[in-house]
Amino acid sequence: MDNLGYNKPLFILPFDHRSTFAKGMFGVSEEGLTEEITEKIKREKQMIYRAFKKALEHDNLRENAAILVDEQFGEEILKDAKTNGYTTILTTEKSGQNEFEFEYGEKFPEHIEKFSPTFVKVLVRYNPYDNLDMKNRQREKLKKMSDYCHVKGYKFLAEILIAATESQLARLEGDKNRFDREERPKLAVRMIEEFQDFGIEPDVWKMEGVGTQEDYRLITEAAKKNGRDNVGIVVLGRGAEKEAVDKWIKEGARVAGIIGFAVGRTVFWESLMEEKEGKISEDEATQKICDNFVYYYNLFMNARKDL
Repeated sequence: MDNLGYNKPLFILPFDHRSTFAKGMFGVSEEGLTEEITEKIKREKQMIYRAFKKALEHDNLRENAAILVDEQFGEEILKDAKTNGYTTILTTEKSGQNEFEFEYGEKFPEHIEKFSPTFVKVLVRYNPYDNLDMKNRQREKLKKMSDYCHVKGYKFLAEILIAATESQLARLEGDKNRFDREERPKLAVRMIEEFQDFGIEPDVWKMEGVGTQEDYRLITEAAKKNGRDNVGIVVLGRGAEKEAVDKWIKEGARVAGIIGFAVGRTVFWESLMEEKEGKISEDEATQKICDNFVYYYNLFMNARKDL
């Protein structure tokens, strides 16, 4: 496992959302996309990308920042970022699915090689207590991607969302916040172990934030066990309120093994909506997105000083 892992900080601006943009911004399904709406989504993603470029003027952020974007709406962005030497992450899952599917089926290698990104990313909804057949189907596909990335020299990033099962939620009287606090950290450890036992080996895990440093330590220990010393974890924002994201990032930054964050909608969504509604200009929206991204970078780095 000498080459497994990623030993630099990693601050990701993720805007690979597809169904979220279609539904949240324009009220249509992906199937209902028109050419006009497609171009509008591409324009919004270009605004986010310009904000990212502007943020790179800040201190040492350029060396450790990355964009996570999709081919459908971000092809030009991926090509430009590669030309500029930025760290790029390409998403490969079909958007809005409960069960993982490759966006381009078994042709995924040619779409990856088209952009030659730094990282290849998958998003998976996975609870260790899910249906076994579904778990196995997902793990088989993920192992295929994991093996492909390690053979071809791409870094592999796995984003895992752990939703409560009906029985888990019922046991907690329907309280999702209690599930996040009391159950999800333990389930995250078990999920990591199940993936490792199946031969799925992310270089970086993109994980939902947890409430305490001890919970982060349990998760990072699982990710690094048995010689996986350089495997890192970034904390995702989950589109949550700023107060929650702030807490997740500050607590995570104080734990070795948490190497950064991936905060998207909390950084850009409100600004895009204000621009779309004519409340602010495009330049103002771009500046606000830039400032928000830099804010989380500073938040992480200042909390990191406590290590």
